[in-house]
Amino acid sequence: MRIDILSLFPAMFAGPFGESITKRAVAKGILDIHIMNFRDFAEGRHKQVDDSPFGGGSGMVLKPEPLFRAVRFLKDTTHYTRRRVLLMSPEGAVFNQAKARELAQYEQLIFICGHYEGFDARISENLADEIISIGDFVLTGGELPAMMITDAVSRMLPGVLGSEESAPTDSFYNGLLEHPQYTRPRDFEGMQVPEVLFSGDHAKIARWRREKSLEATLKHRPDLLRTAELDKKDLQYLAALQENQGEH
Repeated sequence: MRIDILSLFPAMFAGPFGESITKRAVAKGILDIHIMNFRDFAEGRHKQVDDSPFGGGSGMVLKPEPLFRAVRFLKDTTHYTRRRVLLMSPEGAVFNQAKARELAQYEQLIFICGHYEGFDARISENLADEIISIGDFVLTGGELPAMMITDAVSRMLPGVLGSEESAPTDSFYNGLLEHPQYTRPRDFEGMQVPEVLFSGDHAKIARWRREKSLEATLKHRPDLLRTAELDKKDLQYLAALQENQGEH
């Protein structure tokens, strides 16, 4: 997958993309990441990318010309049939694991990261394929959201993670929170690892993990249960949990 990020502050990406899983994915050739300063596509001696809003108001608004030129340049110089232009903005739909899986199916993602008061509306209406938010709060710019989405999407790509089972067991992958994880020592200050994990019975362990995942979701994020993929056993277990909660 190729990822292009349009930003006025490209140096922000050096640290996050130069470490851990993203770095290994680039080294393996699974990810091809390019950071471009869209100021380079502005005209005039000062390369101005923003201006005051028509009609008055505070702050500065990003001009359409530099971003349209930058995106058109990328489309003209790369040859992908499945690409998506993403605008980072709190106005968009909130990013989640389902969206990460969806975006991982594209060959190229182009991120537009803004700053200042906002974008000229023609950018969101006529240039971006979709607008994505990472939550109901405001950041200084779109760089951090682009980093987070890149990280989440890259985990969905075959070969990025050390184990092919890692992504499906992540929280939110199947609509639920992840089950508890344990490692050595077996006994830490009297706190024991559950015996079922030493049983050798893989079916029993899988069911225990599923039930603990259901418990964690019901306790911390019950809203996720409305859209999670649940079978008859899951529903029966949740009903029993809720009945016990009612008793207490």
